[in-house]
Amino acid sequence: MKKVVLLLLILCIACNDDDKTEDPVLCTLEARPGLEVTIKDTMDATFLVEGITVVATDNEYKETLQNISGTTIFVGAHERTGTYVITVTKTGYTTITSDPITVKEDICHVITENLEVLLEKK
Repeated sequence: MKKVVLLLLILCIACNDDDKTEDPVLCTLEARPGLEVTIKDTMDATFLVEGITVVATDNEYKETLQNISGTTIFVGAHERTGTYVITVTKTGYTTITSDPITVKEDICHVITENLEVLLEKK
């Protein structure tokens, strides 16, 4: 009987909520982009990369987004929260300026905002 009581006591102590610890959050070391932008031609929906300039502005902060080589994606604002206005230019096309886009963060990284821009030939 003493063994049963001792076992129950051990189980009660082991299951005590006062000793709960939160699971640790394991974040990666990569720098994630806050913005990912793709650009398409309005006429035929083909992706445009060559000659494209994509600029993200957040108040005084200004960054030209970079194309990921071999893709149609322009990225920037790595690990930077903010409210951005995106301007896309290409010779022979009408310049497009986006509505404000807010980049937020979770416990580890920024949450990437994706934007598809349609450019129209002049």
